[in-house]
Order: sequence, then structure tokens, then C-alpha cells
Amino acid sequence: MEQRSTWSRLRWPIKAFIIAIPIFLLGYWGYKSGVFNSHDDVKTEATTTTTTGSDEGPKPSEAKTKTTASGRTFNYEPEKPVNGELKGVVEVGASGFNSFIINMDAEKRWEIVSKDFGQSFAYEGMATTEDIRAGLKKYIGDMFDKGVRSKNVHFVISSGAQKEPKTAIIASELKKMGYVVNLVTPDQEGKLALKSVLPAAYRDNSFVTDIGSGNTKISWVNAGDNVQAVETPGAKYYEKGLKDDAVYGEVKTAAAKIPSGKREVCFILGGVPFELAKEIRNGEERYTVLNDPDTYKSDKIKTKSGVNIYKAIKDATNCDTFVFDWDANFTIGFLLSLK
Repeated sequence: MEQRSTWSRLRWPIKAFIIAIPIFLLGYWGYKSGVFNSHDDVKTEATTTTTTGSDEGPKPSEAKTKTTASGRTFNYEPEKPVNGELKGVVEVGASGFNSFIINMDAEKRWEIVSKDFGQSFAYEGMATTEDIRAGLKKYIGDMFDKGVRSKNVHFVISSGAQKEPKTAIIASELKKMGYVVNLVTPDQEGKLALKSVLPAAYRDNSFVTDIGSGNTKISWVNAGDNVQAVETPGAKYYEKGLKDDAVYGEVKTAAAKIPSGKREVCFILGGVPFELAKEIRNGEERYTVLNDPDTYKSDKIKTKSGVNIYKAIKDATNCDTFVFDWDANFTIGFLLSLK
């Protein structure tokens, strides 16, 4: 009797345990395989994919979004030069030099070979004309070392730098060394920027903006390949005592002149756009689509002023795609304009 009583007490727990084993194994399999994942988990995964800035971009499943970026890409691929030649240009700026070397062919197809944003030396070390001459020789020699022939080295003085006394001395020394020094106006800068940055496929529906420190150039192509450019205040307008609201209104009025059919994409250049693009650049991509101007916050007055200009252009045109090109600038446009 005692043995039967013991078996009666144990029989149901043992049966329950035997029944629970397959249920547990089934549940574990479903968890590992994802069968029982919630809809919320699926939705979270979907939101990590990126949208593209053109029909040629990657499919959403092929690229992930950076948390700090807008999630947009511009996947235009310029044609490569064929049997090209190295060309060099040095921009004599208000506080230093920028130099660029490109490989360019007879059809004006080009690619960047090297770029130097004033790293070689600064004006402060050029106290006398002898210092200037020695510094220039070293700077030019560095370009020769990279394979640029002497006849293919060019010098350009920007419209803003022409007001600096030291650039006049530098230009004089360059002329003594046998180099032609090219002076450009704001209007020319706008047109040259367009030549370097605006792809042929976008000439009919897009425009170009170059936000410099001294001025902003906005340009587009009219009928008959006639390039039109307008000038507005630059990102350092505060140094001239100009107020944000006044500059916003002036820039917005100027940008409103862009024909409605030319507002699909804005190719944008300049120091402030460089800083904005740097925050969200994905690796070494050539083109970076800027975020909306309202999303940028900065304590730097120049950046804040540049964003004010950017916002005015966006508000005037309703363009929602501002593409920064990491390789283009107006001095490369100068090289492209040479015969």
C-alpha cells in the first residue's frame, strides 16, 4: 500500500515534466529562428536603411544610415579623363595658399590628384620680398615634385584676397619669376565655380552656390549656355556690421532670381558648407548631401552666419537637395576654362 501511494503522488508530476520538455524545445527553437519576433522589432530594422539622392543610388537594403547624417546620398559618378595631363593651380588667398593638382584630358574630363588647403606655409613667415620669393620657390617646387610641368602651374588671386596688401607683393614676385597672375572678379568666381562643380547632366535643372567669407556667388545656366551669376554677402558679413535679418532678406531676394526650372539640385561650395559636410561625411565619398539648415547648431559666428545664408537660399528656392563636392572649386574651373 505504501508503494502504491508513493507512485500515485509522483505519477502526475512525472507526466507533466514529460509533456513540458517538447513544449520548451519548441519555444526555444521559435525564439532562436525569429519566428516569434514582434512587429516592432521588424519596424526598427527597416528604419536603419537609407534613402538615395538619385535613381542611380544603392537599394535601401544595401546601405545603412549614419545616426548623425540625413541618410541621403548623391551617387553621381563623373567620367574619368583619358590620356590626361597634370595641371596645377595655386589660389593666393587673404591668409595663405590653397593648391590643387588635377589630371585633365582634351575633353575637359578631370579628376583630383592632390589638394592642399594652405598647409605648406603661412604669410606670417614672409616678412620681406626675399622671404616671399624663397617661399614661393619652395611651394612651386613641391608641385614640380608631384609631376606638374612648369608651363602647367597657374596662379589665381581671388576677389576677396585682392584687397589684402601682401597679395600685391606676392603677385609682383610671381611676375618677376615669369608667372602670369590671374585676377578674378566675384562674377567670374561664380561662373568658374559652376564650370567645376555642375555636371553636364544637371545643367538644365540645377544651380550652384559658393558661400565664401567675403561674398556668396549664386550661378546657373540660361538658354544658349549663358551662365548668369549674382553676388550677395559672404559668411563674414558680421565684420561689416550687417545684421542677420538684413542679409537673409538680401540673399533670399537674389536667390529668387533663379528660374523655377533650375532648382532641382544645388551644388554648393565654400568654407561653411565644407564644415557642414564634414559633420556627416560618410568615409571618402566625393559628394555629401547637406542636412536641412535648421538642424545645424554652432557656437562659431562664421558658421552661424553661413547657415543663415544657406537657409535664405533654401527658403527662396524650395530646393531640398544641397550637394557639397569635396573636389571642386572655382580655381579648378579656371583650369577648365583654359584653351
